[in-house]
Amino acid sequence: MVGERGGRRAMNEEISEDVWEYSGWGFDRLSAQSRLFEPLTERFLLEAGVRPGMRVLDVGAGQGDVSLLAARIVGPQGRVVAMDRSESCVWTIRCRAMELGLSHVHALQGDFTEERFNVPFDAIVGRFALMNTPEVSAVIWRLAAHLGARGIIAFQELDFGGARTIPASPTFDRAMSWVTRTLAKVGVHTRLGLELRRHFLDAGLPDPSLRIEENIGGGPGYPGYMLLGEVLQSLLPTMKRLGVARPEEVDVTTLVQLLHDEVGAYGGVMVLPSLVSAWTTLP
Repeated sequence: MVGERGGRRAMNEEISEDVWEYSGWGFDRLSAQSRLFEPLTERFLLEAGVRPGMRVLDVGAGQGDVSLLAARIVGPQGRVVAMDRSESCVWTIRCRAMELGLSHVHALQGDFTEERFNVPFDAIVGRFALMNTPEVSAVIWRLAAHLGARGIIAFQELDFGGARTIPASPTFDRAMSWVTRTLAKVGVHTRLGLELRRHFLDAGLPDPSLRIEENIGGGPGYPGYMLLGEVLQSLLPTMKRLGVARPEEVDVTTLVQLLHDEVGAYGGVMVLPSLVSAWTTLP
């Protein structure tokens, strides 16, 4: 986008490899994720202080779910820049924004940990954007440099330690073990949600406001069952490559039914990884 980008600054560290498949099952995962988390993220953006007319940068934008939420809040007088490393994600964001008539959404392909912009933002936001980042505090510090006076920086990240079922489900425990082991092997921060306050403070930012929320369900139509299956399918190539699990061990086609049989059928519940929100305003 002309006028938005400045020069690039190289980093010494390398970003963790992207273990998600951004096609097929991977996009299904992002869609199911959006259905479950959208109300929580919309409230988060409003509570963080995103308002009409603001210039907002959404980093690690994925398919643009957070970008489109922000665009509805800031309105046509505002501007939302959605940045993602994936060319297909950027194309998807542009198509979605066009279909919704959101001409104030602009999608850029690039690495938000390295980009510089010519014009400051009123808010920088992200959902699950930092989990692949080796030096989280340093990245938050770099991003904060792109904020204007009284600028807002706000992130939502997961804590996989919060995931559980009652009654205990062998299928759920096995699936979550595969997911967390795979992510840990490629350097993904699986407990980052609970570490956000430390990273904000290490970046020299004011003490952030915090919120923790959980998505829970148990009935046969609970989308959390399907989301876990989609996550496993997305990770399957990486799991196989790293030796975490063999494809024949991961029976995604029956996972949803097994989870319901072991949990929901007994009146139990499944709790997804905790969603932690952290936000602060620069002095």
